[in-house]
Amino acid sequence: MPSLPPKIIILLATRNGAEFLQSQLDSFRVQTYAHWELLVSDDGSTDATIEIVNRFAGSVPQRVVIVPGPQKGFWQNFVALVRSESLDGDLFAYSDQDDIWFPEKLAKAVDWFAQRVVPSPALYFSRTELMHGDSTPAGYAPLFVRPPSFRNALVQNIGGGNTMVFNRSAREALLATPVDAELVSHDWWTYQVVTGIGGEAFYDPWPSLKYRQHRQNIVGANIGWRARMVRLKAFANGRVVSWNDLNLSFLHRIRDALTPENASVVDLYAKARRAAWPMRLWLIWKSGVYRQSLVENIGLSVGALFGKI
Repeated sequence: MPSLPPKIIILLATRNGAEFLQSQLDSFRVQTYAHWELLVSDDGSTDATIEIVNRFAGSVPQRVVIVPGPQKGFWQNFVALVRSESLDGDLFAYSDQDDIWFPEKLAKAVDWFAQRVVPSPALYFSRTELMHGDSTPAGYAPLFVRPPSFRNALVQNIGGGNTMVFNRSAREALLATPVDAELVSHDWWTYQVVTGIGGEAFYDPWPSLKYRQHRQNIVGANIGWRARMVRLKAFANGRVVSWNDLNLSFLHRIRDALTPENASVVDLYAKARRAAWPMRLWLIWKSGVYRQSLVENIGLSVGALFGKI
C-alpha cells in the first residue's frame, strides 16, 4: 500500500484580523497541496474574525479547529499553537492573518522535506514578496545568500515565521522549551532551537507569499533605509541588548539539548558581551557568529565595541 502524503497543520494566530483575513483563508483554499488541516488560535477577537473562520470552515473539505488563545501577545499565541494537542500532523506551518500565500507554498515545502532521508529536526522558510495594505506591490524582502545556521540564528533572525514549515521532530524539540521561558519572537525561537540542536534549516530564495505591510503590522519587512534606521535605533536604545538577554537566557535553559559545538558558540558570544572592549571583537570572531551582509556584520562589530549587543 502506498504511504499517505504528509499532513500539514497550518498554525494560524488571529486577533481582530477581519480586515484582511478572508484573503489569507482564500489562499489556503487554492493550495496545490490539499492535505492540510487548519488550527486557529484566536487571541480574544472582538471583530468578525471568528465568524469569517467559521464560514471558511463550512466551505472547505479540510478540518478546521478554533481554540482560545492565551491573550498574552503575538508570540505567546504562536507558541500556544505549537503546544496545542488539538491537531496532530507531520508538518507544521505558521501563518499570519493578513498575508496571501502563493498556491505552491505548501507543495514546495513538502517537496523539500520529501528529499530528506533522515527524519531529524528540519525547518523550511523562504523569501517573501511585499505588498502594501491595499495589496499593491511593494517589492521583495532581502535575498539572503549566506547559509542558515545556528551561528547566524544567534545574532539574526532571517526566517519569517509566515513562511516557516517544520517537521514533527522540530516540533518535539520546541516542546522541550520551558513553558515560562520569555522569547523575542516565535520565529526566531524556532530558527535558534532547530539549528541549535543540530537540525537542518533551508532558506528557499523563491518567494512563497505576499507579505502585507500595513499600520497594524507588529513586525515589518527587513528592507530599505527605513528598516536599517530601525535596526540602528534598536542598537542605540538597548533593544538588541534586551533581545540578546532573552535569547541567551532561554538557550541556557535548553543547553543540554544544544550540540557541543553550538553550546560553545553560545558561551563565546555571551563572554564577548561581558568582556573588556579590546577582547570583544576577538571573541565575536572566535565564536563565528555572522549576519547576512557586510554592512550588517560591520554593525555587529561596532555594536560589540560599544557594548550594544
